[in-house]
Amino acid sequence: MPVRNSGNTGAQDGAARYNRNMNKAFVKESDNDDDEEALALAQAIPAGAKNYITPAGYQRIKDELLQLIDVDRPEVVRIVHWAASNGDRSENGDYIYGKRRLREIDRRIRFLTKRLDAAAVVDPSVHYGNDQVFFGATVSYRNAAGQEHTVTIVGIDELDPLHGKISWVSPVARAMTKAREGDVITLQTPLGTDELELLRVEYPPPAET
Repeated sequence: MPVRNSGNTGAQDGAARYNRNMNKAFVKESDNDDDEEALALAQAIPAGAKNYITPAGYQRIKDELLQLIDVDRPEVVRIVHWAASNGDRSENGDYIYGKRRLREIDRRIRFLTKRLDAAAVVDPSVHYGNDQVFFGATVSYRNAAGQEHTVTIVGIDELDPLHGKISWVSPVARAMTKAREGDVITLQTPLGTDELELLRVEYPPPAET
C-alpha cells in the first residue's frame, strides 16, 4: 500500500511550542499519560500494521491540534490567570472550570499528537480508475436481501458510520479488500453469513498540480 510522507512539520512545530509554553501550574500530571482512547485505538490496529489514514483525515487532525495549541489553550490559560487573581479559588467558578477545561485540552493535545506521530498517510487517488478494493475506496454493494449500500474505507481515526465511512479494519472492509467490481464476497456477521455483490468501486481523481 503506497504511503506518502505525512508532511507534519506544522503540527510538530505546534507541539514543540506547546511543550515549551505549557505552564505546569495549570496541568494535572498523570503517572500514565497514555489516555484510554489512544490505547483503545491502538488495540484496534492489527499487529504489525500501520495506522493508515487519508490525506483529508490527517489534515483534519492536524488542524484541530493547531487550533488547540495556538488558539484554545492560550485563551483558557488567560482566563485561568485572570480568575486566579480574583481571590478565593475554592469558590471561583471561572477558575475551577478553566482548570478542568485546560486538563481536557492538554489530554486532547497529547492524544492528537500521538495519532499524527503514528499516522501513515495513504492517498486513495493512486488507485484512480482501478476497480479493485483497497484503502480509500468508495464501494457500492448489494447484500443478499437486495439492499444497496455505499461505504468509503478510511482510517480508524476517520470512522464515521453515519456518513458511510468505515474503518479499514472492520469486517466489511476486510472482506472487500482486493475484491473487484462484480465480485460476490462472503461476510460473516453475528446473525450468520451474508453475501455482498460489489456494484461499483471508485477512487478520487489525483489532485491537479
